[in-house]
Amino acid sequence: MTFINPKTDFAFKKIFGSQQSKDILISFLNALLYNANPTIEDLEILNPYLAPQIRGVKDTYLDVKAKITGDKTVIIEMQVLNVEGFEKRILYNAAKAYSIQLDSGENYTFLNPVIALTITDFEMFPNFDKVISRFALKEQDYLVDYSIYDIELVFVELPKFNKTLAELETITDKWIYFLKSARTLDKVPEVMGVVPEIQKAFDIANQANLNRDELEDLQKREIFIQDQRNAITKAVNQKIIEIAMRLIDAGLDDETISQTTKLSLPEVQKLRIN
Repeated sequence: MTFINPKTDFAFKKIFGSQQSKDILISFLNALLYNANPTIEDLEILNPYLAPQIRGVKDTYLDVKAKITGDKTVIIEMQVLNVEGFEKRILYNAAKAYSIQLDSGENYTFLNPVIALTITDFEMFPNFDKVISRFALKEQDYLVDYSIYDIELVFVELPKFNKTLAELETITDKWIYFLKSARTLDKVPEVMGVVPEIQKAFDIANQANLNRDELEDLQKREIFIQDQRNAITKAVNQKIIEIAMRLIDAGLDDETISQTTKLSLPEVQKLRIN
């Protein structure tokens, strides 16, 4: 079997945002938001996945959005590229989802909590060693909650998750492993298939179950992501080279330049010769 990459926007929404994905999304959200406790008993997917109708349009696939138990709204985003302003966009989307609940003249007491769940394929918080981080409004000195988590930001950083199949213990572990590694598997691991919702997610992710248009769109999205990653890498490398050249012009030795820029000594020496 070949599985589509859950980290692409198309695949993520097809797996977690389809009409038949309700039980999958409940299990997934309980695992990531509530330590696998059955806090969410029911939900409504507010923008269910539809097969692509406009070819090549980046915004064809929206974030998964759901109304869960307790009248909370959860907006879920899978982000593979660390683009400029991304962290501000997350806060903006959460605040927007919170504010649009009211029509003109309605009482503020009708506002319900919003959770923004963001899964990243890059490290957002290098100073944290944990995979899942949670942010809420608190008083700066006393750390007292403001308005009891009316807006909560939850981040899952996939690069920080390093458990192997043999080390998976919780449903949370298994869902994160699914997101990070499903694309590399050729069968459903037994330790994961015993969870019915994860088995169903693998069934949806089976590339054999996609139609021609979906396969074409998936390929375009993966090419786009790779192109963007290459562009980002090129820009970062160019910036590092510029810094190294300035340090060479300033008279610093090769060892210091290497430690500062993380370039190897041969790379620094080559720049000095050129």
